[in-house]
Amino acid sequence: MNAIDHIALPQGRQIYFASDFHLGTPSPAQSREREAAVVRWLSALEADAAALFLVGDVFDFWFEYKHAIPKGFTRLQGKLAELADGGLPITLFTGNHDMWMRHYFTDELGIPVYRQPRSYQLGTKQVLIGHGDGLGPGDHVYKRLKKVFESSLAQQAFRWLHPDIGISLAQAWSRRSRISNMEKGEEVFRGEEHEWLWHYCREIESQTHHDYYIFGHRHIPLDLAVSPTARYINLGEWVHGRTYGVFDGAIVRLETFKE
Repeated sequence: MNAIDHIALPQGRQIYFASDFHLGTPSPAQSREREAAVVRWLSALEADAAALFLVGDVFDFWFEYKHAIPKGFTRLQGKLAELADGGLPITLFTGNHDMWMRHYFTDELGIPVYRQPRSYQLGTKQVLIGHGDGLGPGDHVYKRLKKVFESSLAQQAFRWLHPDIGISLAQAWSRRSRISNMEKGEEVFRGEEHEWLWHYCREIESQTHHDYYIFGHRHIPLDLAVSPTARYINLGEWVHGRTYGVFDGAIVRLETFKE
């Protein structure tokens, strides 16, 4: 676990969290419409935001070649650059779909990128934040695959593919992903005992207290008790919903972006 980072929360300000935009799927037109909604949400929050956390799977696929990145998503990048240049602290976590991020967002936009959950002191609360893939019990096949995909050898092998080939292959794979083929309301909460991230939060809480555990990945907005003094928040997704988290200094609440 990292040394705890501290973000102050001035009176009247809030901290925002979102994950699983999955930009790029299931079609260019649908992705562009979703990207526009995300940009409008970012414009709405900048009036009172003290910090912004993007908690993984912002893109349904992302890979950074030495001199190239995937085409598109310019409106989101432009808005993030505007917010960062204006002084808003933005933190980005990789997810299982965009784990191949490297230095682009840090070098070009000044946005730090993290791959593992990190602890923060937000105002007076202790909060653990991460995407959530591969955590907790179960999902052993994915955990083995993740080790392969995260390896420098796998990334170097993919980098040898021409971007037109590599990105086309990745987009074809993306169209077969869970979020691309999931119908609205198909993914449901089946009880805490089936929530691997909830079990992970319980394990961490038994060692180190956090007031909140904030994750994505599950594609379901959740607010579950981990202990009498700790809660697990899952941020949901933006392909079928537009849910996000807001921390006002006292509590984290889930909201839906409505225009």
